[in-house]
Amino acid sequence: MTTDNTTMTLNQAKNRFELLTDGKLSIVEFIQHGPQTLALTHTEVHPDLEGQGIGSRLVKSVLEYLEQHNLKMLPYCPFVEAYVRRHPEWNRLLSDDYYPSEEF
Repeated sequence: MTTDNTTMTLNQAKNRFELLTDGKLSIVEFIQHGPQTLALTHTEVHPDLEGQGIGSRLVKSVLEYLEQHNLKMLPYCPFVEAYVRRHPEWNRLLSDDYYPSEEF
């Protein structure tokens, strides 16, 4: 696997974070929820890249972006929520407005 773009990019016009791998696009979509919070609503990995860790790599990059920009998150995407459950060190980015169905 080669990588066309080694970093995740923010596509503000489409409200999503993007990662280009082997010419194939993977995304995390978001909705602005207040001035300092993003609701992460959907993760999509190109079908040819599934099972290769691309989704986890993208989500980690998104969380790093949020932290660098002092943003909080609402992990409404099931994939993002599962990632945060597996990596509880990211709980520090959970918005006070987030009420999970189960405790983190």
